[in-house]
Amino acid sequence: MTELKNTERELHLFRSRLVFIGLFAFLCFVGLLSRFVWLQIVKHDVYALQADENRISIVPVVPNRGLIMDRNGVILARNFSAYTLEITPSKITADLDVVIDELSALVDIQPKHRKRFRKLIEESKNFESLPIRTRLTDEEVARFTAQRFRFPGVDIQARLFRQYPLGEVASHVIGYIGRISQKDAELIEASDDENAANYNGTNYIGKEGLEKSYEAILHGKTGFEQVEVSAGGRAVRTLSRNPPKSGQNLILSIDIELQKVVEEAFGDRRGAMVAIEPATGDVLAFVSKPTFDPNLFVEGIDQQSWNELNTSEDRPLLNRALSGSYPPGSTYKPFMALAALELGRRTPSQAISDPGYYNFGGHKFRDDAVNGHGSVDMYKSIVLSCNTYYYILANDLGVDTIHDFMKPFGFGQLTGIDLDNEKRGVLPSTAWKKAAYKKPAQQKWYAGETISIGNGQGYNTFTPLQLAHAVATLVNNGVVMKPHLVRITEDPQTRERTQVVSKETERIPLKQENIDFIKNAMVGVAKEGTSRAAFVNTEYVSGGKTGTAQLFSVKANEKYDAKKLSKKLIDHSWYTAFAPADKPRIAIAIIVENGGFGSTGAAPIVRKALDYYLLGKRPTEKDTTPVAKFDSLEARSVSEVKAEAEAEGGPKPGEETPANKD
Repeated sequence: MTELKNTERELHLFRSRLVFIGLFAFLCFVGLLSRFVWLQIVKHDVYALQADENRISIVPVVPNRGLIMDRNGVILARNFSAYTLEITPSKITADLDVVIDELSALVDIQPKHRKRFRKLIEESKNFESLPIRTRLTDEEVARFTAQRFRFPGVDIQARLFRQYPLGEVASHVIGYIGRISQKDAELIEASDDENAANYNGTNYIGKEGLEKSYEAILHGKTGFEQVEVSAGGRAVRTLSRNPPKSGQNLILSIDIELQKVVEEAFGDRRGAMVAIEPATGDVLAFVSKPTFDPNLFVEGIDQQSWNELNTSEDRPLLNRALSGSYPPGSTYKPFMALAALELGRRTPSQAISDPGYYNFGGHKFRDDAVNGHGSVDMYKSIVLSCNTYYYILANDLGVDTIHDFMKPFGFGQLTGIDLDNEKRGVLPSTAWKKAAYKKPAQQKWYAGETISIGNGQGYNTFTPLQLAHAVATLVNNGVVMKPHLVRITEDPQTRERTQVVSKETERIPLKQENIDFIKNAMVGVAKEGTSRAAFVNTEYVSGGKTGTAQLFSVKANEKYDAKKLSKKLIDHSWYTAFAPADKPRIAIAIIVENGGFGSTGAAPIVRKALDYYLLGKRPTEKDTTPVAKFDSLEARSVSEVKAEAEAEGGPKPGEETPANKD
């Protein structure tokens, strides 16, 4: 049976479907048109800006860091450019370790590089581009470039690196830079917006020394570029550029050749030396031994090197010239003598009879000479370093009078030198002791404690910088010049220079005849006194003073024998000097730790420094000066007096104090 089609019904159905499809198409078109109007008209400005932002990238341009040079133009810190393989962790979709394994087939990546990279990731806050290998060779760059498409999120960047061409020489002065740590980043972000923006794109910051204290000047001003980028994030062209401004160069007061002479003369001994030009405050040499290589820190020091530096008994990272605090020993005596003259407590000709000790409250403070020095006036007390003379003088003056006279010379005060972390030291007084101790018995000042102050022992502790500054002030006739390491700042583009002149900060009211007497007595030390052996046949006249800093106290009636002591217990060796005597161009303070007598440990190094600075003479052979021959007692005051005084209210009657010899 044949089924007849209902043509009319099918036509109606077709027309209905056509209308529905047409209506659906119309609605879709209206939706698209509405969306088009919304995007292109209503939201045009918003999306146009976003499109530009996607197309245009603002790239910070890191400035060149300023150079550091010595007073004669020798480069101490400079920059060089090298390629760095960098990974942006946030852009890595695959397993990071797998990516690094694949990279290691193209570029030499050692376990130490992986370890450092992991540490950088932990310290990184924003997961920015982080270096996994620096200083790539041209061959490594070529190999990676050919395979770059395989490694999204990995790229090669040209970076500036810091270099210290002289290695360990003057490392405590120059300091070093290092990668910005989390703590550094927080401090930068907490500063004003302009300073924070200035570190965009910067990975390094000054960590120690002048690199840290002059960071704002050395860093420069960060620039930026507007760069058009492709959809794949590659730079296509530069649209505009605001160039960076390079950091300023620092020209130091340091004579790096003098620095080398002193560091070589120290050899493997520990200690510090500071040399200052009295008339200007220019620091000519600033030595702390042992030193370290600042290049180790630039890219992040490896764990082995860090452990070696931190666990070494020699403490190479300690800046002894700035932060090492020591009793000054007999180098304090010229200042004690000057105090006596200025305060009218002694005249140059006034003499004492030295029996070889000073008896105070039943306690014998011994001199270095067993039978004494006989009749001792002020000149002889300095030239032969007579302890008894200063035991008596200290007792006559009193600790507070000594404190008030010494303070303007900078003892126990911050000098204000342009380095961070300067230590103040201790210039004792009754007020200081009350503030320093909690228990009433400890706060009390005992008369026996004053005796040792006169010989530069007891509570006295000063830095080599402070002592050099005091000597410079003395030979500059009481005119105080703040010591400084930077003489000139220089614009690297215009070569315009700005002189950093240290103005007179204070003028200590001293009588010229008293200054001249003390200077003459110190000349006598080098000519006929305790340091004469080190200055035989010099072509110039110098003044000086030997001294020691006691580390070990023998018991009463026992002889000090350094041969029986470990090296760590042998006394420190001091020497202060100035030259030429008539118009001093250089003032020096030096300490050789565990060097023994000042005349044999420290003075020979000063001789080499003066020979070079004044005459241009260099040592002809490696320093082989023995540490010392300990065949006599060292000029010393007793630390046990201090302990006894605190515990029992004063020295025990009938006991003797071991003596010193410079």
